[in-house]
Amino acid sequence: MNVFRLTGDLSHLAAIIILLLKIWKTRSCAGISGKSQILFALVFTTRYLDLLTSFISLYNTSMKMIYIGCAFATVYLIYMKFKATYDGNHDSFRVEFLVVPIGGLSVLINHDFSLLEILWTFSIYLESVAILPQLFMISKTGEAETITTHYLFCLGLYRTLYLFNWIWRFYFEGFFDMIAIVAGVVQTILYCDFFYLYFTKVLKGKKLSLPA
Repeated sequence: MNVFRLTGDLSHLAAIIILLLKIWKTRSCAGISGKSQILFALVFTTRYLDLLTSFISLYNTSMKMIYIGCAFATVYLIYMKFKATYDGNHDSFRVEFLVVPIGGLSVLINHDFSLLEILWTFSIYLESVAILPQLFMISKTGEAETITTHYLFCLGLYRTLYLFNWIWRFYFEGFFDMIAIVAGVVQTILYCDFFYLYFTKVLKGKKLSLPA
């Protein structure tokens, strides 16, 4: 454990809490991509199957269970409890174009050709692009609520901090995971345009809106 991983985990947790509170308090999931949330639920489910086979620490187990539970709670709120507020017309990204190729790639490129390892690799690859439906939805609507941008910022910050975590582990622990690093770089790049808009608009009290 190092400061970058800890703050990354806290940023990730903050993003999840912000999203859940946003949906619950407004009684609406408007502006939230249900497809991205399904992908995140799939990410955590396939990544944390080791909960059934090993125990690392109370912190590790607790965070994994929180991620899985919150992911499915979010999907439930979007597709069941507040289904009437879900904007399916704008949430139109074709997720099969992500899941199918990534499934094939995880079989071809992994650390070990075993079921758990392939599923872990699949989750790493999928997480790097799971936010695309949300970003696509924002591009279609042309704007995003401020609370939604805070959620996305915390999510992007989590991924950026994890890149520094990998650098720290390489220099101080001699640990290097090419799959996780490349996926993390891809995911961080996807957030770059959003970060620019967040700092130049949202933090100045303006609503995030895209140029017409």
